Amino acid sequence: MVSSLFINPFSEDAREIVRKYGSLDTIADTRDELLEIGRRTRGQNLADNSLLPGSIAELAVKRLEWYLRRQRKDFNHRDYAYLMNPEIEEYDVLAFYILAQAAGAGFMKASREARLVVESAGAMVEDRLNVLGSEREDIIADVLYELGSEGLRWTELADLLGSGKLKLTDLILNRGRVIIDRDEFITSFQDIIRDRSPDRLYDILVGLEVRETMISRMIMQRTEEYIGRVREMSSTVEVHPIILETAERIRETVERIMSFTGGPVKSARPGKLVPEAFPPCIRGTLDGVKSGNRNDAIVLLLTSFISYARLYPSVFRDRTPMKVSDLDPDLRITLGEILPVIYDAADRCEPPLFEDDPQEKLNITAKLGFGVHDMPELENEGESKWYTPMSCEKIKIHLPDLCRPDKLCSSISNPLTYYNRKRWKLRSRGEKEE
Repeated sequence: MVSSLFINPFSEDAREIVRKYGSLDTIADTRDELLEIGRRTRGQNLADNSLLPGSIAELAVKRLEWYLRRQRKDFNHRDYAYLMNPEIEEYDVLAFYILAQAAGAGFMKASREARLVVESAGAMVEDRLNVLGSEREDIIADVLYELGSEGLRWTELADLLGSGKLKLTDLILNRGRVIIDRDEFITSFQDIIRDRSPDRLYDILVGLEVRETMISRMIMQRTEEYIGRVREMSSTVEVHPIILETAERIRETVERIMSFTGGPVKSARPGKLVPEAFPPCIRGTLDGVKSGNRNDAIVLLLTSFISYARLYPSVFRDRTPMKVSDLDPDLRITLGEILPVIYDAADRCEPPLFEDDPQEKLNITAKLGFGVHDMPELENEGESKWYTPMSCEKIKIHLPDLCRPDKLCSSISNPLTYYNRKRWKLRSRGEKEE
């Protein structure tokens, strides 16, 4: 029988498990039962003993390792099948708190490592909900109740909505209350629903997807808040050595798996800009654009192109989603090289873009994935999406004055593809000349 512990580490039952465990001194000790759970998990890869966690501290690191490898094209879910086995839930609750405490004690709240721990918590919820069988609906209802969804007003989700982890448009509201329960939905709206079954409409408007998204995002938010509290406490309370050791293992795991010299995406690394390889539309934008095309050219076209050309030119080949900080951890390149290029082009526009549209600086920050703010800051990353460059087809439609194709453009569908191909040709020509 699956319980909500498998999904929600913030339930009262989960907290009771943590309270009863007591001292952390044995958290790194080998647990035969934990190993046995891994061995008897259906579909688990048993060819490599290092895949199975032998202790709770090791399980904590494996949770993060699973998330990092899950984003790779060569990910094998059989290597971590035990994480989807409900038998592991009590050990897993302890591992979750060890991981979160290590993230809080060892890293800043806005660090890449802390962000990855938060994201891993949400991803774990999503994948575990997907493996549930007939008990799925009941578990979802239990978890939502535990998270305080009953009688919840949308204003109580202000922090979650403000973080970008949940959108107001995802929710069904009735006089300010969030309607998430089926019975409450039917009671609230059955008198005004015409020519449709209230049950069927609930499945369409709320259904599993919205409820699961809400659970995942609420747990991510609570994980982030918990890490923040641990961070504050760690400045006044002595941190247990095992927590600090786990923090170091987090650092090593992130560096090892996300390393761009031996990691999952070897070609995903920042590279110097080669202006000679820019396509005609980008060269035209850099020279300055007249009013009319100006805003879209700078905010939609140039911002995405320059940022990806400098940080992640191989995005279309690798097809591995990244955030700016994955490639520019301290944002030194973003603030010192990318934004100046964009801002200089904005100043060359007629009239200069920011003179009459200063809010476009906020939109540029948002297109880089840092939400609607004056400048990119790590603590705001993830509030919006880092957009890839628009396609040539869209440029033809929305920015026709900038689309002046040359010979190479005929075989190209995106300006970033043009840049990569032209850069390769320039490099090959240089090598031949040498």
